Amino acid sequence: MKLGVFTVLYQDLAFEDMLDKVKGMGIEAVEIGTGAYPGQAHAPLEALLEDEAKLAAFKDAISSRGLLLSGLSFHGNPLHPNAEFAKASHDSWRQTVLLAEKLGLDVVNGFSGCPGDSDTSQNPNWVTCSWPPEYADVLEWQWNEKVIPYWKEEAAFANAHGVTKIAFEMHPGFVVYNPETLLRLRAAVGDIIGANFDPSHLVWQGIDPVEAIKALGKENAIFHFHAKDVYVDEANKSINGVLDTKHYGKVLDRSWTFRTCGYGQNEKLWRDMISALQMVNYDYVMSIEHEDMMASTDEGLQSAVNFLKPLLFTEKPAEAWWA
Repeated sequence: MKLGVFTVLYQDLAFEDMLDKVKGMGIEAVEIGTGAYPGQAHAPLEALLEDEAKLAAFKDAISSRGLLLSGLSFHGNPLHPNAEFAKASHDSWRQTVLLAEKLGLDVVNGFSGCPGDSDTSQNPNWVTCSWPPEYADVLEWQWNEKVIPYWKEEAAFANAHGVTKIAFEMHPGFVVYNPETLLRLRAAVGDIIGANFDPSHLVWQGIDPVEAIKALGKENAIFHFHAKDVYVDEANKSINGVLDTKHYGKVLDRSWTFRTCGYGQNEKLWRDMISALQMVNYDYVMSIEHEDMMASTDEGLQSAVNFLKPLLFTEKPAEAWWA
């Protein structure tokens, strides 16, 4: 398994400066944002798609440093009820697929998206309960009229351009937010749908990430992995639960907060997750996503590298000579 980084944390650096920096910190792979929420500072889609020289330079900048490109990450909402926002997300998604094709990359990371509650909605509507019954009606309308038809069409587009893995981050606020909803979409669309597994969003929901890895791994549905940690404030959680809409900066008042790896969950859980990944034959990249309000970018990332690197298995398992 290789240790990577989602490079948006250094979007203010020029592309090659960013590569030099993360390489010097012990990173082996890069995951690069290609539009919508993460922006495309390091992978300007139109320029790379239209200019072969720029594309060649992009590829060489990564490979010449001995780095692996683990994935392109489009994080938008092409199901957004606002037509302009949806189109911008959709266009970025499709351009990301086309860029992945040119790079010979078979995995694209993203979000499932979330529609509104009708064709006249202005904003997404994330349904979190089944009663009163209109909520259940909204949810079924979203899935049957918007989510499944859209991703069936886009799965065919991706397959036609060599992208065989659409890796969704299970993120609350979107229709795919836990293993059950991921597998529901996978069952409807096909095995091209899988996870960009981010344990932080699962932990704060009360999901055991080790069991989630095993459940998805049995279905060969883990395509990429985000190494991001979360601290759960048990005192605040015991009063207000885990659904928390307060700004991330209000750390003392929130039920949970994203942290640098090792500052949220203990080392034992990270070892157990890595072991579970070994059990399900995930041998790709653990890509650090740094979102810690209490650490600088440099110190937070280096701390995560120092924490995770000794825990990773870097060789194939031995045969069971003792059995």
